[in-house]
Amino acid sequence: MNYFVGAIRWVLDPAHYPGPNGIPVRMAEQLWYTALTLVIACAIAIPIGYAIGHTGRGRAVAVSVTGGVRALPTLGVLTLVALWTGIGLQAPIVSFVVLAIPSILAGAYAGFEAVDRNVVDAARAVGMTGWQVLARVEVPLGLPLLIGGIRAAALQVVATATLAAYVGSGGLGGYLFAGLQTRDYEQMLAGALLVVVLALVLEGLFALVQRLVVPRGVVAQRGNVRTRPSRSRPVMGDPIEEGK
Repeated sequence: MNYFVGAIRWVLDPAHYPGPNGIPVRMAEQLWYTALTLVIACAIAIPIGYAIGHTGRGRAVAVSVTGGVRALPTLGVLTLVALWTGIGLQAPIVSFVVLAIPSILAGAYAGFEAVDRNVVDAARAVGMTGWQVLARVEVPLGLPLLIGGIRAAALQVVATATLAAYVGSGGLGGYLFAGLQTRDYEQMLAGALLVVVLALVLEGLFALVQRLVVPRGVVAQRGNVRTRPSRSRPVMGDPIEEGK
C-alpha cells in the first residue's frame, strides 16, 4: 500500500513533467509507437483478412500462422531484431507489428464470415458485382468486428510498448527499467499505472468507435425486433360449447 501511495505521489509530482524525460513526452512516445504499429499492422493484415473472408480460402492457413505468431515471445523477437538492425526504433516496431497482426487479421476475416450469406446472395441477385458486394455489403457489416480486432491489438501493443525502452527507444518503459536499476519501486509502479491509464483511455475510445461504425440499418433493425406479436390472438370458444 505504501508503494501505491508513493507511486501516486510520484505521478502527481510537478518535477516529473518538464523535460525530455517528463511524463507527457514519455506518454506521447508510447502513443506514437502504438499508433505507428497499428497503421503498419492494419496495412498488412486487413487486405489479407478481407481476401480470406471474401473468398473463403486460406482460413485454415491463417489460423495456423497467427496461432504460431501469438506464441512468439515479444521480448525474444525484439532482442533478435535488435541484434540484426541495431539499437533504434526498427526493432520495437517490428516486434510490435508481429504482435498486432493476429488480432487484426482475425477481426478482418471474422467480420466477413459474420455477414449473413442471405444478404450477400440478395446483393448479387440485384446485380451487384463482386467488388460492389465487397465494398457496400461485406465491409460495412464486418467493420464492427474489424474494429474489435484493432481494439484488442491496440491494448496488447500499448502494454507491450514498454519494452521499447529495453533497446533505448523511450516510452513509459523507461520508468520501469530505470526504477528496476535503482530499486525505485515507486517509480516502477508509477510507470505501470500510466500504462494502465493509457490502456483504459484507448479501450474507451475504441469501444465508442466500435459502436458508431455499426450500420444504421442494423441498429434500426435491432430496435424494431418484436419479442411478441403486436396484435393479440383471437379468442376462440370451445367447439363443444359453441355447438350447444
